[in-house]
Amino acid sequence: MGYFDAASGVPPHPVARQALLASWDEGWADPSRLYREGRRARMLLDAAREAAAEAVGCRADELVFTSSGTRAVHSGIAGALAGRRRIGRHLIVSAVEHSSVLHSAEAQEADGGTVTRVAVDRTGAVSARSYADALRSDTALACLQSANHEVGTVQPVAEVARVCRAAGVPLLVDAAQSLGWGPVDGDWSLLTASAHKWGGPSGVGLLVVRKGVRFAPRDPADERESGRVPGFENLPAIVAAAASLRAVRAEAAEEARRLRELTERIRAAVPERVADVEVVGDPERRLPGIVTFSCLYADGETLLHALDREGFSVSSGSSCTSSTLTPSHVLKAMGVLSEGNVRVSLPPGTAGAEVERFLEVLPRAVAAVRAQLGAVAPATAVHEDTLVVDALGKLCPLPVIELAKVIGEVPVGGTVRVLADDEAARLDIPAWCEMRGQEYVGEERAERGSAHVVRRVR
Repeated sequence: MGYFDAASGVPPHPVARQALLASWDEGWADPSRLYREGRRARMLLDAAREAAAEAVGCRADELVFTSSGTRAVHSGIAGALAGRRRIGRHLIVSAVEHSSVLHSAEAQEADGGTVTRVAVDRTGAVSARSYADALRSDTALACLQSANHEVGTVQPVAEVARVCRAAGVPLLVDAAQSLGWGPVDGDWSLLTASAHKWGGPSGVGLLVVRKGVRFAPRDPADERESGRVPGFENLPAIVAAAASLRAVRAEAAEEARRLRELTERIRAAVPERVADVEVVGDPERRLPGIVTFSCLYADGETLLHALDREGFSVSSGSSCTSSTLTPSHVLKAMGVLSEGNVRVSLPPGTAGAEVERFLEVLPRAVAAVRAQLGAVAPATAVHEDTLVVDALGKLCPLPVIELAKVIGEVPVGGTVRVLADDEAARLDIPAWCEMRGQEYVGEERAERGSAHVVRRVR
């Protein structure tokens, strides 16, 4: 089986397994107690904190363990906002943050605060200038991921941290995707991460709050984890998380070089073997193991099932998945194609032969999905010099498929008006126009849904 979804969770590292079992025997007692078993547990907890802090590049007393990366994000944002409430209630996030950050932003707005969502370019990257422009006198906190979880683009954290520091605003960095590869550069103030992203056990997160950052925990008072995270520590999982982080860091340089070669192979080979594909994300500033591409005229969920039957586990930011009928917020913010989206994220140890087998399987899978969807006949009508395509009630990628079928029926300079009520059409029709060299005129109101107007250029 080819497990190619490491961005969701990396298979357990062997060191994590060993540490988990060993600490299960030795670290079951309450580390806050003074008797022998408690002291032994405290030693294990302190050693794990020291190891994790060394990997992050912070002081041990700045780092606490949480029950997940999401909990670390929620606690970090809420605590930083509460600690700087006298400054103001303005929060800055990027438009492509992980949902845990965006959900915190929504909670801030619901509680009467304000949020600025910074736009990204077509590769998914923000600019330091955009964060500088978003800063205000009442800005309490800014957030930025170190690297994107869907397309792998690495963000300019050091530059953004510099402008935030100059304005006296703390920057929280979500380092979930990148911490296993190395420490986060820059003068950031808070950092979060999740152990299952580097081969540690699930259910362990990290929250780092630098000394001098105003922070007010929002949970009821608790004596554990510096009062920032309540509840009994899951010591065996914490020890395994720290041990596996140290282990993957020792292997990171060589493994990153190897995975970059494999992902470069995928980035180059997919457009050669599959027509009408857009490879998204920054081609240079990106994580070692992630490649994301979108296939025109293909349904994302069906394509994932087809690849699963061939033995490959991949994920998708497509608008057509079983969990959502709206496009990925990341792809939408980037303005790239969402239909037929595939994210390949290679775990450490991936064999080159498995990548080659994936490249052999992919063209067949895409062709089968496209053939399955290609039988739909578009309903068209001509109104003066405009061809009208009725795609109402049809989900992606059918509106784009029907547009592609009829664009050649209008003369150069003529227009096609696609009636669609699928949210994904707002993203996929303009993306199709850019890929195919046609002009997207814009969206107009219609009796039902929207009318997307496309002018034939060639």
